[in-house]
Amino acid sequence: MSESLLINLSIIILFLPLAGFIKVVLFGKKFPKLYLLEVAIISIAFALSVFVMYSKLAYYNTKDIIGAFTWISTGNAPFSDVLNIELGIKIDNVTVIMLFVVNLISMLVHIYSIEYMRGDKRYTRYFSYLGIFTFSMLGIVLTHNLLMMYIFWELVGLSSYLLIGFWFEKKSAADAAKKAFIVNRIGDIGMFIGILILFTSYKTFTFDTIFAQIAAGNLPFGSSAWLTAAGILVFMGAVGKSAQFPLHVWLPDAMEGPTPVSALIHAATMVAAGVYLVTRIFVMLTADAMLVIAVVGAFTSLIAATIALTQNDIKKVLAYSTVSQLGYMIMSLGVGAYVFAFFHLVTHAFFKACLFLGSGSVIHSMHHEQDIRNMGGLKKKMPVTYWTFLISTIAISGVPLTSGFLSKDGILAGTLAFGKLTGHWLIPIIGFTVAALTAFYMFRLVILTFHGEPRDHHKFDHAHESPLVMIAPLAVLATLSIFIFYTPNPLSPDAGWFMSSWVKTPEQVTPVDTRFDFLKPSAENIHGGHHGEIVHSVLYTETMHWAHYPAMILSLVVAGLGILTAFMFYQWKKINVDKLIENKFTNALYRGSLNKWKIDEAYDATAINGTLQTGSGLSWFDQKIVDGAVNGSARLTRIVSKISGWFDTYAVDGFVNFTAFFSGFIGLSFRKLQTGKVQTYIVLVVFSVIILLLFFKPF
Repeated sequence: MSESLLINLSIIILFLPLAGFIKVVLFGKKFPKLYLLEVAIISIAFALSVFVMYSKLAYYNTKDIIGAFTWISTGNAPFSDVLNIELGIKIDNVTVIMLFVVNLISMLVHIYSIEYMRGDKRYTRYFSYLGIFTFSMLGIVLTHNLLMMYIFWELVGLSSYLLIGFWFEKKSAADAAKKAFIVNRIGDIGMFIGILILFTSYKTFTFDTIFAQIAAGNLPFGSSAWLTAAGILVFMGAVGKSAQFPLHVWLPDAMEGPTPVSALIHAATMVAAGVYLVTRIFVMLTADAMLVIAVVGAFTSLIAATIALTQNDIKKVLAYSTVSQLGYMIMSLGVGAYVFAFFHLVTHAFFKACLFLGSGSVIHSMHHEQDIRNMGGLKKKMPVTYWTFLISTIAISGVPLTSGFLSKDGILAGTLAFGKLTGHWLIPIIGFTVAALTAFYMFRLVILTFHGEPRDHHKFDHAHESPLVMIAPLAVLATLSIFIFYTPNPLSPDAGWFMSSWVKTPEQVTPVDTRFDFLKPSAENIHGGHHGEIVHSVLYTETMHWAHYPAMILSLVVAGLGILTAFMFYQWKKINVDKLIENKFTNALYRGSLNKWKIDEAYDATAINGTLQTGSGLSWFDQKIVDGAVNGSARLTRIVSKISGWFDTYAVDGFVNFTAFFSGFIGLSFRKLQTGKVQTYIVLVVFSVIILLLFFKPF
């Protein structure tokens, strides 16, 4: 298996969805069945990604494969540094795993959409948009440099805009698309500035070259503060794409798009891009940058989980669940649990895609009903949807024998290790609290949707199991949420560390000595003052192994309490929810959660209305000051022009005309003397002589 073959196959995988997009968007109206070409192309891309992943892990497990060429070179141009900008791809273990995940979920969404979107007036256009979306995400996965990543980053933003606002005739969908696009631009500005800092310092966009320069001690502008700033600024791109606080507000509104699109966005494309970005730049993050990332992730996971507790739209519950789980991943990266952050990205992709497609199956069966208060009893009508939805719910809740248990256990162990080594115990407390809340709101969703008696008998009577083309992807994704695909022993401390053989661990990839500065006090006591990065990473790894069983036990306890509380509230009804929320204190909390803590309203009052007021002020300034100055200048110009015109007409032209008149008058006067007769001239001469003799007497 040659490296060039893997590079060529990866390029083919990248451009296959783009080829499908071009074909369908150009000829889709003429050939209505052409959408099947897009489905076939994605299926081929998935098959190739399986082959590439197997070949890379089997034959080049410890080697990165890079294919690149020089795109722009300034050579020896005068008055400039030699500048070479490369375009290329990097195939490492993280890349091939993400290729598998993105193409698998994209393929399943394509297949699912055949039935779900049937009858839509823009049916073929929908599939073409799915193709460009997949192409954009694959570009982010495969690139080996920041420039290409930013290009594909913006393409992902464009694709999400097209798909979120697919039903643009609905005002809510059009507004949601604009909101997603604008909010993401805010994060992207920070990312762009961070990229410029790195490019200005290292004259390259290539990841490995930048990391090597940092490892050699060549910091941006000679300062670790600039390196911290660059890391946080690039992370801002992930804050936007992965919907981290305070830029999380776009993701719940993105539910206005078709449900299969929601599954693709929440599982494998747009929101996954942010976590993937932080995973890629993890090796350049300083301790301060990591702390910022950990705090942002922890707060996001908590605030989103509290909002999900009370939402009644089935897709909104899952949307806030996604925001919370993304916060988990970001928090994991911030505390140094690099492997488990990526592990959870993979496992979450499968069970969250299953949950969204399962919700789509319910919505499809209930004639586009999305309020879970109008559901109930669907377990009898939709058994396959129910069991796959339940398996994915168990996985996201962190119940043993599921993939979610493995990855969440690792994240929680990482937060415990972080707390022990740094004294920042608030982050692990938030982590375990969110685990309990997740189990509660997810089982609340299952119980209200599938258990009990139907609350809308008319829609329930017409409900039915979805067609095979829709439930088959659910079965695949639910199966991938079982532990056996990841480890043979789910209770071992090393159960989740299977990815360590695929994904490089921090001690292998960390070039920044300051990365584990927060471990130095402990390292001095344990390792005699040796502060090398490997010592610190090994110390962190040892502490994580210590934290495994406490984290596992605590996670089981909090998940169990969350599930038990959900059953007591909604299944067994031991606690009257309506009476509980009538309490003054609990009602305030309930209203705050239901209204999403008024974060959107706060944006309306500040960023939006403030912008409008600023716009009104600027409009007044424009009309009164700028336009006043322009209009005043115009009036002054007219007055000056009139004065100038009068002076030109009466002074200048008058003088010229008078000169001409006087010359003409003189000419007319003397013309009479010019008779042409010699006699007359002799007489005038004689007369002139006499006059001269009379007035000038000679001596």
